[in-house]
Order: sequence, then structure tokens, then C-alpha cells
Amino acid sequence: MRTMTVGGVMVCEVVSVTPLTPFKELAKLLAEHNVSGLPVVDDDNRVLGVISQSDLLVRQASDTAADRTAQEPQHARTAGRATDKQTGLTAEQLMSTPAVTVHADDKIAKAARTMLRHSVERLPVVDAEDRLVGIVTRRDLLQVFLRPDHEIRRHVIDDVLLSTLRLTPDVVDVHVVDGVVTLEGQLERRSQIDVVLRLTQQVDGVVSVVDRLSYRLDDVVIPSEDSTYGWPW
Repeated sequence: MRTMTVGGVMVCEVVSVTPLTPFKELAKLLAEHNVSGLPVVDDDNRVLGVISQSDLLVRQASDTAADRTAQEPQHARTAGRATDKQTGLTAEQLMSTPAVTVHADDKIAKAARTMLRHSVERLPVVDAEDRLVGIVTRRDLLQVFLRPDHEIRRHVIDDVLLSTLRLTPDVVDVHVVDGVVTLEGQLERRSQIDVVLRLTQQVDGVVSVVDRLSYRLDDVVIPSEDSTYGWPW
């Protein structure tokens, strides 16, 4: 199935900094370009880390809080890193590492999961050699939900029903309103329903799927509780 990739929504012109970029220049770039983070790259344009607004704000944190944390052995490493950032003067000293990145050919869904998992708002996009090629933000990823309903419907019919499942167009009626796809019709086997629903949900721009499908043959076998499946207990 055809799905949108990070490369289709990323911004190619990226404001980046080097490890030696000073604190005030970092703050200036963040403000001038109205961004929440900047990739830190080496001489070969490989991503080393990311500078965020939070990294710079650490300097405003209380030294007392850092000292108090440092007294707890289990937090010694975290406290040391926080102290380094409080006194850091360059991107290398302030950046968050390792950098969380994605590739241009990654699916939109993968990038979204990565953002949520790491609680970040933007991700550097790198090539096979970890060189910076773009940046993608949460706003960029949300573009997928701006697809018009008629385009979503066409992709569900062409990619899911016809190309993937080899169903004739008259088997399933597809209705799309505000990204909500309603599937209505009768399939030959019960097992096909789960496949249709799962693949439809994966189509770019689909918000949710309403299941109004029925089946002729129940080919889903639900094992009984006393079934041993031939295992030698």
C-alpha cells in the first residue's frame, strides 16, 4: 500500500548549529526562527544532538535544586548532567544526546510514535549515513489529516480493496466524511473483515473506521478452553 513518508512532509531548509556555537547565538537563533529546537551537526553534517529551549532554560534552574539532587546517589549521573548544562557555554555542553532522529523514507506513523515516545516536538531527518537532510515537526505530521475525503476514499478502494485484497468494486461500499471511513458490504469470509479494517485504518488521513461489514463463511476458529492443540502436557 502507498503511504506518506516523512520525506513528503519534512522541511528541507534546516537551521542547524555546530558544537562550538555559543549560548547567546543559540538563544538568538531559536527566537529569530521561532523554533523550539536546533540540530547540532559536525563538519560532515552528521547529527550529534539537539538543542531545545528546555536545554537553555536549565541555566535558570536553581543551583540549590541541583545540589540537593546530587546528594542522592541514584540521581548522581542526572544531577551531573544538569550541572553541566547550568554552566554550559556552547551547544556541545548544552545539547541533548543522543539525538532522536528519523529517516526520510520512514512512515508518518513511525515518526509520530517516535515523537510521542520521546516527548519531543520535532525530529531531525537523516540519511543512511546520519547526515542531516531535513526536519519534521508535529505540525508537519498532522498534514496527513488534511487530505480530502474523496482522495481517502479513492485510496481505500484502489489500494486496500482492489490492489491488496483483489475484491471487486461492488463488494464493499466506501463512504468517507471528515476522515471517518464507513465500510458496508458482505465479504466471503469472516477473517477478511479484520484485514480490511486494519488496512483501511493505515491509509493516510483516516481518522477512524466504522465497521458495517458482514460475511458468508465463518472461517475463524475459536479454540475451546480444554483444547491442548496436540501439546504433550
